[in-house]
Amino acid sequence: MNRLHTAKRAAILQALCEGVSVRATSRLTGASKVTILRLLESVGAVALRYQSANHVALATKRVQADEQWAFVFSKSRNTRPEHRDSGERGDTWTWVAIDADHKLVISWAVGRRDMPTALVFMDDLAGRLAGRVQLTTDALPAYLGAVEQSFGWNGVDFARLYKVFGSSHDTGAEHRYSPPVVIRTEVQPVMGKPDPKHISTSFVERTNLTTRMNNRRFTRLTNAHSKKLENHKHAIALHFFYFNYCRSHMTLTAANGGVHTTPAMATGVADHVWTLEELVNLLDNASEK
Repeated sequence: MNRLHTAKRAAILQALCEGVSVRATSRLTGASKVTILRLLESVGAVALRYQSANHVALATKRVQADEQWAFVFSKSRNTRPEHRDSGERGDTWTWVAIDADHKLVISWAVGRRDMPTALVFMDDLAGRLAGRVQLTTDALPAYLGAVEQSFGWNGVDFARLYKVFGSSHDTGAEHRYSPPVVIRTEVQPVMGKPDPKHISTSFVERTNLTTRMNNRRFTRLTNAHSKKLENHKHAIALHFFYFNYCRSHMTLTAANGGVHTTPAMATGVADHVWTLEELVNLLDNASEK
């Protein structure tokens, strides 16, 4: 089977990681849409396995978690019940947990915004941490039972952050395309002794913004959304690999004396800034085994 050379595949992945759609990537690189999707599928699987194998026994102290909305094929209100019930189409949520100090995306899960997905997400997160952490989430009720079951009662310093939004009678375009105004926040310590100074979801929310800006499938009001759930999951795995291993973080770089530093380097799971060519080589090595 013909295989694109490493530089060409890396260029395709670079475009996808910088928020370029599949069709635009095809026009820019000359690769067919089918070729791009096949590459995304294979690289996404390798990126997921690599991060899953390496994000273990992390000496993380503070974790922030949140969920981010997207949809596959169509929004839930426009999806036939049989497709919506299967979970293959309709609204989907990406649950994300990051190391608040080193910005590493430790764990994520793709599914519904419900208790079963919360349990899967928290079980995976708890299994990757070496010691006790302070955990902050939003006010989603599903976190209460999921955190207790995964970490054990009083096995984590856990707090929830409530946001109270202001109401508006403005129904014009400016209101429609602007986020709601947060008028205040409230904190609720749930278990353990969370430090009030670190009860925050600001870092994970900023990570969500990066995802929405750099992963075309999350861009609102376009037709670049995922058409298949598996492709959506592969795109997320690639995005987080790029975020964790390939993209220098400005705050971490400044703290390291100007030396380009990624979240993976700051956490100790990588010793250099990865290139996408290295990720392609990782794919080739996995294919040869």
